[in-house]
Amino acid sequence: MAQLNYNHLRYFWAVAHDGNLTRTAQHLNLSQSALSVQIRKLEEHLGHDLFERRGRQLHLTEAGRIALDHADTIFAAGDELLGTLEDRGRSQQVLRVGSLATLSRNFQIDFLRPLLARADVELVLRSGAAAELLQGLRAGNLDVILINQAPPRDAVSPFVAHRMAEQPIGLVGRPERLAGETDLARILAAHPVILPTLDSGIRTGFDALVSTLDLRPRIAAEVDDMATIRLLAREDVGLAVVPPIVVKDELAAGTLVESEADLGLSEIFYAVTVDRRFPNPLLRELL
Repeated sequence: MAQLNYNHLRYFWAVAHDGNLTRTAQHLNLSQSALSVQIRKLEEHLGHDLFERRGRQLHLTEAGRIALDHADTIFAAGDELLGTLEDRGRSQQVLRVGSLATLSRNFQIDFLRPLLARADVELVLRSGAAAELLQGLRAGNLDVILINQAPPRDAVSPFVAHRMAEQPIGLVGRPERLAGETDLARILAAHPVILPTLDSGIRTGFDALVSTLDLRPRIAAEVDDMATIRLLAREDVGLAVVPPIVVKDELAAGTLVESEADLGLSEIFYAVTVDRRFPNPLLRELL
């Protein structure tokens, strides 16, 4: 059997993790055509296409995902070997985490807390929209993503959604806005609200609620980032529709208070992975 060319494998590995042939070629100081030739030679040697092109994006085929799993293991073992021979002990492990932009930062920190003090672990954190994160997970560019809606699972994209926590959604604002008032309809009629954007599960639930109440509250802001919603509530722009964990420090300090009126809404937090032959071992400590 002919020997595998590990240079070709490393070029494939770099493109698979980056997802962009042109950008990877620049990082490797190669021409795009030269990089394409190296990957084509690997495909010919393996007898399978490793990528398929959809528009301008490269997507791993089934054979490509299998090859990437093996390549990750091969190059991680190489790093371990170098670390051992150089007496550096175990090489640093990397966990790539994607998170929905609107997700609570406090939840993210709580999820990652078991790894935060680990000197041998590097965390790569990215945020974005759900579709973008799922694509990164499918392509192998992310090890786990944190979202608030479970994705569909099918034979092509075998996502595994681990339910991590559930938080009630509250109506939060400055104490003077909520003092003495417990009727939800009157509160929403009297004060502007700060909401997540339309692609958020929280927003979907809130819109259904006000429709049922036959209300049209004044929207002060629509924001795709929970940290910004928190700041706007602190600046008294309006009442924020958020999980209390987002503003737990402000609630503890009394800067913000949560209304006694119950929205009847909740947000479920999921850690989503993909079935892989060689999953990142760090995930076992988090899931």
